[in-house]
Amino acid sequence: MAVDVDSQYNKNNPFLAKLTENRLLNKPGTIKDTRHFVVELDGSDLFYACGDSLAVYPTNRSEEVDALLLALGATGDEATELPRLESQITFREALSNKLSLATPTRKTLIKFAEKASANDDQIRLDELLEDSNKESTAIYLENREHIDLLEEFPSVRFTPQEFVSGLRRLVPRLYSIASSPSQYPNEVHLTVAIVRYQTNNRDRVGVCSTYLADRVPLGESSVPVFVAKSHFGLPEDSSVPIIMVGPGTGIAPFRAFLQERITTGATGKNWLFFGDQHHATDYLYGEEFGAMKEAGQLHRIGLAWSRDQENKIYVQDKMMEAGAEIWDWVNDGAHLYVCGDATRMAKDVDEAIHHIIHKFGAISEDEAEGYVKQMKKEKRYQRDVY
Repeated sequence: MAVDVDSQYNKNNPFLAKLTENRLLNKPGTIKDTRHFVVELDGSDLFYACGDSLAVYPTNRSEEVDALLLALGATGDEATELPRLESQITFREALSNKLSLATPTRKTLIKFAEKASANDDQIRLDELLEDSNKESTAIYLENREHIDLLEEFPSVRFTPQEFVSGLRRLVPRLYSIASSPSQYPNEVHLTVAIVRYQTNNRDRVGVCSTYLADRVPLGESSVPVFVAKSHFGLPEDSSVPIIMVGPGTGIAPFRAFLQERITTGATGKNWLFFGDQHHATDYLYGEEFGAMKEAGQLHRIGLAWSRDQENKIYVQDKMMEAGAEIWDWVNDGAHLYVCGDATRMAKDVDEAIHHIIHKFGAISEDEAEGYVKQMKKEKRYQRDVY
């Protein structure tokens, strides 16, 4: 059983965990691929709390590694050295397990320009590196990975050691834990959107999401993980009401929150806001939340479906509709949590919160701003956004 002690396993020494479940959460007819993963922690002494994340070290796809080796004219057996590694490893192992094959940078282009032997390649690289082209070059790089550059500039040649020296390390990905340690002390549940897309007429994937979805066999102790502690967590007083806003995979920590509150007999009321594209296909854990609602464990739920009607409806719209009740809860001491996309959702939800407090609290906008700042200071308003 996992216990609350410092484990020997951490970012420098991850635990080789076992993936025991890989289940599609979306229903047939959706364009989305959101998975529920169960990662077993038996034998690790890893402890997690609600709000923490599981860090996962992925590997790169073998076909991407093979394409790079072919473009570089390498076998993969060449010896390479990497910083912080005491011994040499093969070129293939470095590309497979240690280095990021995506996100080339301006520095990458500089190295390519230094190695270009064909006039056409040199002219094009010099253009990309001109100060006047910084904006267009940034867009160019966003749509490419290292294999694209090697194919577009065929005169560029690197030795295996030169190539690995120009790549960034493959870093772990952090996923909000979607299970309660009180209910599942020996395992972690994850809610992961599997990333697949196209740029520059080439299929791309999210390295870690497809690692879990496609490349990890069930039942093998092969997934390197560690627990990443978080500022994001339940109130110490379990009688305090909570309001949770988590559209899409932002639902993950709130599934954990609800499981924990139910398992430990918390008396505080629970209100969940969830949104996605379609109710019929994208209501993640809908059956579970429905059962919680039926049992009186989830006291209120606000659902927003952006594509089920002509006008798009988002979680912030549902919050505004329930503004008076939200203010009553907040004024009664409720803690408010937001998890998910930082680019738009979190900003829009934050604006809705300010507006609700201003309008239904009958205070000025400046006073509402101060009220929200005080909530954050008291950890009554917490955000886990990415």
